[in-house]
Amino acid sequence: MNAHRCPRRRAPALLLLSLVLALAGCGDGGDTQGSDADAGDSGGGDLTPEELAATPQPAALADGPELEWDDLIPADWRPDKLFEEYNVDNIDDDDPRADALMDKLEALWAQAPVVPQLDGHSVKLPGFVVPLTTDATEIREFLLVPYFGACIHVPPPPPNQTVYVVTTEDGAYRGELFDTVWVEGTMHVEQFTDDLGNAGYRIDAVRVSPYEEES
Repeated sequence: MNAHRCPRRRAPALLLLSLVLALAGCGDGGDTQGSDADAGDSGGGDLTPEELAATPQPAALADGPELEWDDLIPADWRPDKLFEEYNVDNIDDDDPRADALMDKLEALWAQAPVVPQLDGHSVKLPGFVVPLTTDATEIREFLLVPYFGACIHVPPPPPNQTVYVVTTEDGAYRGELFDTVWVEGTMHVEQFTDDLGNAGYRIDAVRVSPYEEES
């Protein structure tokens, strides 16, 4: 078995709860156009030139290509709303209600909608590297995720918080698992499935560089 992979297992409810709550305010940061995107669109592939031409510029890119992870989430996707049905402070992992909550959470995760307006735009996004292979000295394909440990030590993020990155042959990333990087390239709204996690976006990277906060 791949050294970075682990068997699929049901995440403890309280652990997944913490991840959901971390996403709770993600859709409130601004007017992310495309908030009415259907959950099924996450696997729709690239938009046609005609569709792209008719699509407004994403508000997140108004000042340049740099994105934040919140920008990949439609404004009206609020997974934390599910917890209004439960008094989670009184639910332990061995509580039968935890199983019911987990079933609903996993369904919600699988249907996480994307922002179709990002398709075809040049973007720059920071994140952590999760290689898809472990025997390569040069990493040409990896998942970009927003927090340390995703897909390996803790449950994977939803597809709208996971980006499949493909580099050029001469632009492969030379680094290690969970390196923090900037990825620059063309964003595509396209589903990708792997044992490590499912992505709702792909970036054809022209540059992968070590992360440094820009002043």
